Amino acid sequence: MLYKFKSKDAGDVIMLEANGRKVLEIIGKDAGPKGIILPEQMPAAIAALKAAIAHEEAHDANAEDGVVPGDGLGLRQRAMPFIDMLQRNHQNGHEVVWGV
Repeated sequence: MLYKFKSKDAGDVIMLEANGRKVLEIIGKDAGPKGIILPEQMPAAIAALKAAIAHEEAHDANAEDGVVPGDGLGLRQRAMPFIDMLQRNHQNGHEVVWGV
């Protein structure tokens, strides 16, 4: 399954199921097949994603030598297009939807 996030103010953001589910869980949304993020929910969602990125990067920086954290693509690379989408739509008062 893919998550395809759509909005009026940004291009579609498509994520594999595991990545989309993780992002939705971080922002406190049900990772079901359909959903909506309202403009008033976006500041908290952006803050939660940025905090999760900082936590992941701090953890990776503290990893011992020889330990490979993940596949080289971290949450920052996967979530930044989504964060940009949230910021643009919040600014213009539009929702972000998926599965519709």
